[in-house]
Amino acid sequence: ELEERWLLRPTSETAMYPLFSLWIRSHSDLPLKIFQIVNTFRYETKQTRAFIRVREIHFFEAHTCHVDFEDAERQIREYKEIAQRFFKKLCIPFLFNRRPEWDKFAGAFYTISIDTLMPSGRTLQLGSIHQYKDNFARPFNITYEDKDGTHKFCHQTTYGMSERILGAIVGIHGDNKGLILPPVISPIKVVIIPIIFKGKEKDIIDKCKEIEKKLKEAGIESLVDEREDTPGSKFYDWELKGVPVRIEIGPKEIEKDTVVIARRDTGERKEVKEENLISEVRRTFDLISENIYQGAKEFMDSRIVRVKDIEEAKRYKGYIVELPWCGSKDCAVAMENELDMKTLGEPLDEITVKDKCPSCGKDAVTIIRLAKTY
Repeated sequence: ELEERWLLRPTSETAMYPLFSLWIRSHSDLPLKIFQIVNTFRYETKQTRAFIRVREIHFFEAHTCHVDFEDAERQIREYKEIAQRFFKKLCIPFLFNRRPEWDKFAGAFYTISIDTLMPSGRTLQLGSIHQYKDNFARPFNITYEDKDGTHKFCHQTTYGMSERILGAIVGIHGDNKGLILPPVISPIKVVIIPIIFKGKEKDIIDKCKEIEKKLKEAGIESLVDEREDTPGSKFYDWELKGVPVRIEIGPKEIEKDTVVIARRDTGERKEVKEENLISEVRRTFDLISENIYQGAKEFMDSRIVRVKDIEEAKRYKGYIVELPWCGSKDCAVAMENELDMKTLGEPLDEITVKDKCPSCGKDAVTIIRLAKTY
């Protein structure tokens, strides 16, 4: 038993916001934008899964304070732009969903979730964006003096993600051979495999190291695999680890001043002139990124279906199902129970819906998205 009672942090607001009330005095202190990486703890009762559902979560998150609601809304728009750039680089397609009132973050004015679809047919929430309005500023007394001398409460936002992103990368891009890492995040972008022939070992290793030096000078992290093992065994190891590009060099390549480039995503191999190596490697990175992104996006887009009634929705296992919705919690919960799915929320864009809510029969006001979730 501890001499002092300890509290495990479930979220960061209550730990940070007393400090915000001390740091902010004037409108000139705003906007305040804080970034942190922090571990939080949840008493997770479901089955834990590596990177996807854990009891200790490592969040990287932004907390901001603003003079008014409109400035906070500008920050929300910036968050969405950041998400679009960030996940495009990771080659992960996603949907923004406005969470329903009963499932938004406690204290938030509204919550936007960032959801992707895994190959299992379940959605994974990658991150969330919260508009707090002044809901936290009031209890924590986060105020500022405006230009006219009046004191006003700040408006706040947060934007957070966690190691679930790693789970998405592994699950969405991997195949039966192992990982497929987007080139932008792969710590080793090119592995060079010497194709050793007896009596020519030194020439081949020297050429591999020369190529490695050229790549590194061009800012491309690379490695020569000099292990005493067969080329096939090395191919297997590096495919398992997801290195985007493999270069093979043997006596034939040295003789012709060429190298063989192999792509991890498609397995395609081609011979290129050594003088064109850097440009070809960079072009290959772009092709890999576009290919794995388009593959993931086509899969997700093909698994989003809009239907009008529950019976039709039941036919789509492993899909994100869109249904007309009147906006009532009772109707959403009824649809969840009938479909054995969870509510993701509604699209951010305004949608004209002319159908009836399949639960109560009243006119629908929006679309609700439901899916199996992690």
